Amino acid sequence: MIKISHLVKNYGSLCAVDDISFEVERGEVVGFLGPNGAGKSTTMNMLTGYLSSTSGTIKIGGVDILDDPLNAKRLIGYLPEQPPLYPDMTVEEYLSFAYDLKGCKLNKAKHLKEICNVVKISDVSHRLIRNLSKGYKQRVGIAQALVGNPPVIIFDEPTVGLDPKQIIEIRNLIRTLGKEHTVILSTHILQEVQAVCDRIIIINKGKIVADELTENISRAVENTRRFNVKICGPQKEVLSALRNLGGICYAEVLAARDGDAYTYMIESEVGVDIRKKLFWTLAEKKWPLIGMEALGMSIEDIFIAVVDKTDDGKNDTAKKKRSVEVNRAAAEKEMASAIVDRTADEAQSRAESAEKDTDSDSEYYTDYTIKTDTFAGGKSEDK
Repeated sequence: MIKISHLVKNYGSLCAVDDISFEVERGEVVGFLGPNGAGKSTTMNMLTGYLSSTSGTIKIGGVDILDDPLNAKRLIGYLPEQPPLYPDMTVEEYLSFAYDLKGCKLNKAKHLKEICNVVKISDVSHRLIRNLSKGYKQRVGIAQALVGNPPVIIFDEPTVGLDPKQIIEIRNLIRTLGKEHTVILSTHILQEVQAVCDRIIIINKGKIVADELTENISRAVENTRRFNVKICGPQKEVLSALRNLGGICYAEVLAARDGDAYTYMIESEVGVDIRKKLFWTLAEKKWPLIGMEALGMSIEDIFIAVVDKTDDGKNDTAKKKRSVEVNRAAAEKEMASAIVDRTADEAQSRAESAEKDTDSDSEYYTDYTIKTDTFAGGKSEDK
């Protein structure tokens, strides 16, 4: 339903979106994540036709957003981070205006009533928007995105300002919409993404750094493995053995205790399966292992790990660039010093040469003077 190919957006020398490509199918709910300044909002603005791209293509239902923007936009319902509301209108008037603006062909009264019931704003439909709470204003913004029953719905921070009960209702609404629509959800609430999205795309520094199904997103990072293990034995000795066991990079004792057994949290090095080695080590010391639980990564851990990993790559590139620049500067300084030294040597050589020439001329003139004086004295001998 959505196809983005080699999308680029430059603001002068700044590349906000750097050659990204992805597709979203009908009936798929996709979470679009990224830190501030990563290029999320720029991508969504291009996706809705609000911004034009520097290069690349965006197709909505096979319609290119730049070649045929009107027909492409008819397929999109969009809720920006700041809902585009008219505070002097009532909710009913605003939704009627949105209906006319979109050129909908559905039964107007029935369609708008249905939307108000879905987002639960029927009881405030006759009130001025300016008098509504932030949560209700957010709901009105969602309602306008649903006007016309568009096949593609894009939500940018849809639950901002809502109370916990309202958040649950909106999440349920998004899940319901995802059965028949293509939904892209941009949010900073990572638990929300985990709760409602089928797939997660993470963008950082203008590039897509992860694109996985929600249940498989942990594959996007090379993470150490963490376990809670319950071991019978002297606490200090067990903890020391765990910390000194090859392949374990971290170990700590937790508060949980069961008789003479303590629970420890251990973390193995990347690519190391520590379970068998741990079992045989404990068996040799006759410390029974009575429990082991693998700890999965939270969505927050995954997000931070992916972003930090790409930032490290950027930092390495920057360090290499700085190193090259430093080496170049040192080489240029050395070259300049050599040129100065050579110039000084040449100047000194010329000065010495000139001094020798001057001495030679002085001897010539002295000889000439002596001969003249000799002749002036009437002597015929040269001295």
